[in-house]
Amino acid sequence: MKGVAFWLTRMVGYNQMKSVGVFEGKTRFSALVADAQSGQTTIITRNGKPVAQIGPISVDQKARAREAVQRIRALRARLAAEGKLHGINVRELIDEGRK
Repeated sequence: MKGVAFWLTRMVGYNQMKSVGVFEGKTRFSALVADAQSGQTTIITRNGKPVAQIGPISVDQKARAREAVQRIRALRARLAAEGKLHGINVRELIDEGRK
């Protein structure tokens, strides 16, 4: 545990972040998301050990998500132009996968 605590303190400033247990995090999830939206990161612990964090998405992650959406749209347009979709839409594929 000492190694993990040292790493968190040095690398992500764990001492300055809010920390909550899994149960509290579950019951206060909406408030933690609101905190993340305002820029605060919260460490989630299980049995006193950090296991996850909830925090704001970095600009790089947003850019990567936008690029992924653009690639998916381009692929869909290409497949539609090649006649390979045959009228299938994403909703139908999702519903089929849930059966």
